[in-house]
Amino acid sequence: MPAPPPPTLDDVRRAARRLDGVAHRTPVLTSATLDALFGAQVVLKHEGLQRAGAFKFRGAYTAISSLGADVLARGICACSSGNHAQAVALAARLCGTRATILMPTRSTTRS
Repeated sequence: MPAPPPPTLDDVRRAARRLDGVAHRTPVLTSATLDALFGAQVVLKHEGLQRAGAFKFRGAYTAISSLGADVLARGICACSSGNHAQAVALAARLCGTRATILMPTRSTTRS
């Protein structure tokens, strides 16, 4: 299956409109120490203050809020063991649907 095309500027604008008033506007921070270390201005987005504690809320909400009423009526299913699960659950609740999150019971990484 081919990869989906990259988002267009219109896609980004549509997502920004969906997120307006839903996602938090998180602060941007700077660090003189990092600037000196890298020889450039380093800007850090403080996404720990985003809803569900992660930038992943934006993607989860944008995807779920874009679904049709027929899909939302059936609910959402996602696989995650971290903050993506929290973001999907919150986005589903805000969109008036239920979410089932499948969490792994052990790591699938092999040494």
